[in-house]
Amino acid sequence: MAKATTIKVKLNSTADTGFYYVTKKNSRTMTEKLTKKKYDPIAKKHVEFKEGKIK
Repeated sequence: MAKATTIKVKLNSTADTGFYYVTKKNSRTMTEKLTKKKYDPIAKKHVEFKEGKIK
């Protein structure tokens, strides 16, 4: 069976609030770690979220 092209990743907040988003990414075209600036409702501001593994 072939390996899936899209994988689920966990975007962890860099504000250390424990908040995270779950999103998909194409592992063949985006080989580097994903970083996005999104809203953290616990910190009540936009912060950078970095990719981590779903456990």
